[in-house]
Amino acid sequence: MKNIIGRIHSLESCGTVDGPGIRFVVFMQGCPLRCQYCHNPDTWKLSNGKEMDTDSLLDEILKYSSYMRFSGGGVTMTGGEPLLQLDFVKEILKGCKENEIHTALDTSGYIFNDNVKDVLDYTDLVLLDVKGYNKDKYKDLTGVALDPTLDFLSYLNTINKPTWVRFVLVPNLTDDEKDLHDLAKFLSTFNNIERLELLPFHKMGEYKWEELGYEYKLKNTDEPTEQGILKAKNIFESYNINVYTNE
Repeated sequence: MKNIIGRIHSLESCGTVDGPGIRFVVFMQGCPLRCQYCHNPDTWKLSNGKEMDTDSLLDEILKYSSYMRFSGGGVTMTGGEPLLQLDFVKEILKGCKENEIHTALDTSGYIFNDNVKDVLDYTDLVLLDVKGYNKDKYKDLTGVALDPTLDFLSYLNTINKPTWVRFVLVPNLTDDEKDLHDLAKFLSTFNNIERLELLPFHKMGEYKWEELGYEYKLKNTDEPTEQGILKAKNIFESYNINVYTNE
């Protein structure tokens, strides 16, 4: 294996919300999206974070391999956007597979090319953040186009890659009933989607925006109500989509 230096935001040795089982979660530095509800805006700049080489990170991961195997867990590469550092992520996932550790990739799907396809060869599960299906609203929400994510999802279906879709429900932003129906109808056409994680919007990262001097546009946006969450859940389930919430 190649020993490559990457930029890491942080590590979580016993994560339980980024894939199945107990997981070693690697938060990579850098992201091309600027999502209005992002709770980790400190991951955006690729120049921030700390340097770490793949050999050192794999050594750290292997310390927890027994916990991961016992719980049916593994390693999750997330961010930021992990695919900004393709070569680094590929070597980590490759090393995990050589040690029979389950691998997951949490991505927006915005970066999609032949090199990404190589990374997917070492990925057991994709956690795909689909932030909406209305292209104009998606661009306003994230600052980037939706089409690359749709192409990414189409490819995942073509290779039958197990996928969990993640969708953040934000009042007056991503909860429009027609938009939810359109997204649910679209997702229902894919055979590789095992479940949809319906994630209620929260403001736990608002203080980071303030510390970084960024304008937080959702300051006056409330978290979704139980009724609003249930409504969205029912819409997705009406299209035979398996919906998971942590409520």
